[in-house]
Amino acid sequence: MKIYAFEEAGGPARESVVATPEPTGHEVLVRLTHSGVCHTDVHLRDNDTGALPFPIVAGHEMAGEVVATGDAVTGAGVGDVRLVYPWLGCGTCAFCDEGRDDRCSEPRYLGMHRSGGYAEAVLVPHERYLLAIDGVDRGWAATLGCSGLTAYAAVAKAVRGEPGTDDEEIVVIGTGGLGLMAIAVLTALGHRRITAVDINDERLEMARGLGAAQVINSSSGPGDARTAIIEATGGGASGVIDLVNSGETARLGFDVLRRDGKLVPVGLFGGDVTLPTGAIPSKRLTVQGSYIGTLAEFTEVVDLARSGRLPRIPVIERPLTAASLTEALDALAEGRVPGRIVLTA
Repeated sequence: MKIYAFEEAGGPARESVVATPEPTGHEVLVRLTHSGVCHTDVHLRDNDTGALPFPIVAGHEMAGEVVATGDAVTGAGVGDVRLVYPWLGCGTCAFCDEGRDDRCSEPRYLGMHRSGGYAEAVLVPHERYLLAIDGVDRGWAATLGCSGLTAYAAVAKAVRGEPGTDDEEIVVIGTGGLGLMAIAVLTALGHRRITAVDINDERLEMARGLGAAQVINSSSGPGDARTAIIEATGGGASGVIDLVNSGETARLGFDVLRRDGKLVPVGLFGGDVTLPTGAIPSKRLTVQGSYIGTLAEFTEVVDLARSGRLPRIPVIERPLTAASLTEALDALAEGRVPGRIVLTA
């Protein structure tokens, strides 16, 4: 089968041919029809963490058709269309046994530690990591594997009470693909008091179209943005979801919280921030990071999509080739993608 791998830091994707895996036990081989492109893959390609060896077959937003199964598989059959949960653990610890692979200390993520979505097929170690997506467009469904799940988990942390309650002012900083998905999730859950913050007017208009009640262009600087957000939210936000998580945006998010507010940083590789520690107890503030999500949360966000309540973010489809993958990652790195790119077989 063909794979599209990064062979050195910062280099282009390269096509090669490897043996097609033969599943055994609970393993399932999925022929990939749609693979979403995530900004995390830019960091992997550029070796920003230095934690993973090359070559890397990245890609962790995957949808496709089952083409082979191991002899112990009972929950999937050849021809089934499935969405892949990529955030796997070791498979043997207590967390993994409880369905909390995301807490495993020895992650085995597809597209990072194991071969992922930039290939003709992917070997999934157990059928429990495959979800049916009947009635959902495959290209859009593929984005739920990271964008949808990460946004859903972050929203769950940022919203204090029942979604849709009138006293919840939620601010979303950053309206790239992940930020737009967070706004879509908030809207699907009945939330209406959503303020979107970005430096790009085109993306802010997309945010408005997905349900943001107010939009703020923060390009004039954090001081003006802080004043505008506090005014827009009637005194401050109950929750801030920071999809950028630079030092500047983290401080902005912290400064606009009202009493008992919560800052949920999501963006990776952002920088450093200094916070006034006295404000944390005096305003009873919480800072809680959010990274990916559980298999149960994945099921919930897929159910939300299947219900028709989740607004669709813009999806740009391109063919899966080495050249298109390289171009997609370059476009992401340069901030030229309004929504999500999905590569198709």
